[in-house]
Amino acid sequence: MTAQTPGAEFPGFATVRTRIDGFLDDFLTHKTHTADTQKMPGEVPRTLHDFLFAGGKRLRPLLCVAGWHAAGGHGNPAPTFQVAASLEMFHAFALIHDDVMDNSATRRGRPTVHRQLAARHQNGRSTATADHLGAGAAILIGDLALAWSDELLHTAGLTPKQLRAVLPLIDTMRTEVMYGQYLDLAAAGTLTDDVELALTIVRYKTAKYTVERPLHVGAALAGADAPVRAALSAFALPVGEAFQLRDDLLGVYGNPATTGKPCTDDLREGKHTALTALAFRRASQDQRKSLTGLFGDADLDEESCDRLRGILTATGARAAVEQMIQSRCEQAEQALARAPFPPAARHALHALARAATGRTA
Repeated sequence: MTAQTPGAEFPGFATVRTRIDGFLDDFLTHKTHTADTQKMPGEVPRTLHDFLFAGGKRLRPLLCVAGWHAAGGHGNPAPTFQVAASLEMFHAFALIHDDVMDNSATRRGRPTVHRQLAARHQNGRSTATADHLGAGAAILIGDLALAWSDELLHTAGLTPKQLRAVLPLIDTMRTEVMYGQYLDLAAAGTLTDDVELALTIVRYKTAKYTVERPLHVGAALAGADAPVRAALSAFALPVGEAFQLRDDLLGVYGNPATTGKPCTDDLREGKHTALTALAFRRASQDQRKSLTGLFGDADLDEESCDRLRGILTATGARAAVEQMIQSRCEQAEQALARAPFPPAARHALHALARAATGRTA
């Protein structure tokens, strides 16, 4: 089947989110009931449920469903929705582990899972012991989210042909995001002008994982041919890169009340981004000295963070990243205009791209 084949009308973002949330809620409610019945720690699925329903854009599931429609998907959409829900469950695993690795304090305006668990089990323990327990327990809950994403996928009622098409994409997606995360960890804390490394991290940690592979998975469920997959990639990669570049700006300049996390973490962590690499490349000798002395200092105060922001802006790095975002959005729009997608799917992808790259949170 190609995208020229008439398919189902895209149901709208609110409907897709409701369906995805329904699958996740039913699945985790069942897991909680089973745990309680079997005298197992029901707080584990409840914690995961609370995390999944504390917010989130559901971007990957939305793109998965959009990919199915872009490839002319028709018939019963329920299996596609459940596969899309499995992507959100996998994302929960990735975020929980990411917060442990970064020792982040907040996510979506709330304490991160490992911080919640440390506080929950603080009674009678030293702070260090409770923190260690919280990190270990969060890793286990993340591991369960990974296992349960597989369970959602394999119980979605896919045909053998659909499974053969989808499983290699899932494997590739997981490998790419792990490589991207590894590169991100290895690059943190060292200030260099290596813009290409920053963009490589962006491509594997975000562009492929967040946009391209979810679209490919949905399209594979509809039996997409090679031209459709290529058209999806031509649209997805610039959108995904713009999405992460916007995230990097928000991590430094964003409003914590809107983003749900401090705008100091990336600076204190020494996160290697195109923004910081461009600033270091363009900085004067005095600016470089200040950047080197402040960037990656875990004890940075607000005044020092403001000083760093001022340097990032003064070097023109902030404006350059905005231009990079704009050029990638234009590239994605051009790819979408040429794509062999049904009009409703093209409209949905256009709206998703605008929301992802122009966001404030």
